[in-house]
Amino acid sequence: MKKKKIFALVFLILLFSLATTATQKVIKIGVNPGPHEEIMEVVRDVLAKKEIKLEIVTFSDFVTPNLALADGSIDANSFQHEPYLKKFAADRNLDLVKLAPTIVFPIGIYSKKVKSIYDLKNKAIVAIPNDPTNAGRVLMLFEKAGLIKLKVGVGLEATVYDIVSNPKNLQFKELEAAQIPRVLQDVDIAAINTTFAMQAGLDPLKDAIYSEDKDSLYVNIIAVRAKDVGSPLLKELVQAYHSKEVADYVNKKYAGSLVLGFTEPK
Repeated sequence: MKKKKIFALVFLILLFSLATTATQKVIKIGVNPGPHEEIMEVVRDVLAKKEIKLEIVTFSDFVTPNLALADGSIDANSFQHEPYLKKFAADRNLDLVKLAPTIVFPIGIYSKKVKSIYDLKNKAIVAIPNDPTNAGRVLMLFEKAGLIKLKVGVGLEATVYDIVSNPKNLQFKELEAAQIPRVLQDVDIAAINTTFAMQAGLDPLKDAIYSEDKDSLYVNIIAVRAKDVGSPLLKELVQAYHSKEVADYVNKKYAGSLVLGFTEPK
């Protein structure tokens, strides 16, 4: 009799466990190691309070996370900015889209010779990245600062040949992005990616004299399949990412080297 009661109890526990597993809300999201993964761990804790399980899948490259999203292996990913996603999706005919903004890895303008970007003299030498993606990004940043004007509509594909107004006759020197910190002493100003700036011992918050903000077109995003944009569960993911807990973590952990790509909740 005692054995039957034990068996019945075990059976009920098993049934309860299976029922819980079957009804549990789960989101699988792909990330790259580093800040994306670290921030997503905070998001996971926020979602846990709503009884939503966030499974974080780490990828070490920039290709596999989008392929995994497209084939349904994951529900979303968080590692890229929208210009990269659009080109990737177009090249491979994938129906992937932006769901929400996350953070910005800002490109900053640094100098050992001037304290303000507006103090530049005529014919100042400006070092910028020579790769198409970052070159256009930097030129748009200079346009935003009012130092140059670009051809109307050229947007993210801008090159130095698209400059139509350059009142200070700035001399643009195009270099490999990783090499730019090494020439900082030899130029008037230099545009340096956050990663390379930090590797060179520069503090993006204290040392940059001008930088991108949350309105950057290169804000990183959460990407999803187009058919899932209206998913209530994925909306919970966005709300958790845009929470005060995440904002406080980013502001404290990265102290300006990363910028929130969304309005900070109060």
